[in-house]
Amino acid sequence: MEKTKATPRRMGKPKTLIQAKDLGRIEVSRRVVATIAGHAAAGCYGVVGMAARGLRDGLAERLHRDNMHRGVEVEVREDGIAIALYVIVEFGTRVSEVANNLTSAVRYAVERTLGLPVVEVSVNVQGIHVSGSG
Repeated sequence: MEKTKATPRRMGKPKTLIQAKDLGRIEVSRRVVATIAGHAAAGCYGVVGMAARGLRDGLAERLHRDNMHRGVEVEVREDGIAIALYVIVEFGTRVSEVANNLTSAVRYAVERTLGLPVVEVSVNVQGIHVSGSG
């Protein structure tokens, strides 16, 4: 028997996902899910990098590889995981294609790695990068 659920709410959002099996249970923090999703997203065509949630003075902050989880929000729902990505895309790429690729890659990476269903992947483009501008 296999069950997946969020830990009980204490204050705010649950911090871990729990997968219970006959022989024990596996706990995975939301930050781990965000890191997996961030690395999958960063490897997609057209994505220059992950961006911090929210803008500073109207500018997107590009995150370094060790902080990619900050560009991902993970929400635990009864039916699975909802993921919101905050990205910077390359100028000249078709944003709709980049978003479709991101959705597929992130869903595949999280489901393959954790065995948990991803019910939603939202893509938020925080900025456009023009080659030679930094």
